[in-house]
Amino acid sequence: MAKLLSAKQKARKKKARRMADSPRMRAPRLTPEEIDYKDVPTLQRLVSAQGKLFSRKRTGLDAKCQRKVALALKRARFMALMQYVT
Repeated sequence: MAKLLSAKQKARKKKARRMADSPRMRAPRLTPEEIDYKDVPTLQRLVSAQGKLFSRKRTGLDAKCQRKVALALKRARFMALMQYVT
């Protein structure tokens, strides 16, 4: 019985530790007005080495900002400011 309780306690500790270790935030705190397709350095921080946009969980952006970033990324690619694939 003691082993079962200690296993549960370990699981709780692991969960608590996992929640505390949040993934790196790639994006600074952005507002929808600050997102622009001409701001290439900011967009590059939100894109992986393969040219894929990072998830909301990874960037820490809300849904509205994430949609604006996706649109800005598409516009920057179309205007040849950023590559489609690296």
